[in-house]
Amino acid sequence: MQYGEEPKGQNAPGAGEEKGAADVTPSPVRGKLTKDAPLDKLVWFKSGGPADWLFEPADLEDLTSFLQGLEEGTPVMAIGLGSNLIIRDGGVPGVVVRLGKPFASVEVRRDNILECGGGAPGILVSSTARDAGIAGMEFLRGIPGTVGGFVRMNGGAYGREVADILVDCDVVFPNGDCVNIPAEDLDYTYRHSRLPEGAIVVAARFQGDPGDPEEIGREMDRIAAEREASQPLRTKTGGSTFKNPDGKKAWQLVDEAGCRGLKMGGAQVSEKHANFLINTGDATSSDIEGLGEEVRRRVSEKTGVALEWEIKRVGRP
Repeated sequence: MQYGEEPKGQNAPGAGEEKGAADVTPSPVRGKLTKDAPLDKLVWFKSGGPADWLFEPADLEDLTSFLQGLEEGTPVMAIGLGSNLIIRDGGVPGVVVRLGKPFASVEVRRDNILECGGGAPGILVSSTARDAGIAGMEFLRGIPGTVGGFVRMNGGAYGREVADILVDCDVVFPNGDCVNIPAEDLDYTYRHSRLPEGAIVVAARFQGDPGDPEEIGREMDRIAAEREASQPLRTKTGGSTFKNPDGKKAWQLVDEAGCRGLKMGGAQVSEKHANFLINTGDATSSDIEGLGEEVRRRVSEKTGVALEWEIKRVGRP
């Protein structure tokens, strides 16, 4: 199959859509397949309902054969470290795929290229690059997620984004087809790619430049210290909530609308960084999403700017 064709089964519901529980007949797998699997412990917000099915594949062959055995139209969604994600309280229909240790390798190739599994966290990618004297990937130290997630959404921080370093990626579609996609075919824009719902990034290759490991390490330390000082990292949060509008900072607009510290149920706009929502202890996903929508309403009313969600919201309301 060529990228751009419509693969069968590629109709996972988007945010806000409702769909009944998928009738998944388990096929033989070598990984772990769990019915009605709790997801709250797998996401940073620590809230939300269960997945109809949670599949943790043993390897790429296990993943593709499992997907090929699904009934056409079964919703499929990938999850990494669970940052940048609200799982709605009604749970997630269909199959949630979690790429674990078998997809978390990072290997150094020639010409300053790193080959990374879709489940590899950003800190592992940047640390491996540092140790190999490969510069240009320090910013991944500041992205709280895995390769699959930040390749999909063109993740970025500290002046750089994935579009600056991606060579290509391997993607598995919900029907089990595995396709290699060059970076230029993803049509990257700010926090967006053309990858469809249900497509799972299982591997990617990043291009760096020759660099000095000590200098790279110092830059990574600077990024880590800046994140610690400015973001509520030690709370139940999901990362940056809203995209920065052209020429503006989302946190400044939230502040201007008087929303810093605003609460709804157990959810609160962070006092430390106004573009972060936090679970103060017992928030439901409805509290968190509802608070975000109230912030959007107040910002629009005060400034005329319609903030767009950066955090992905999935599942049944």
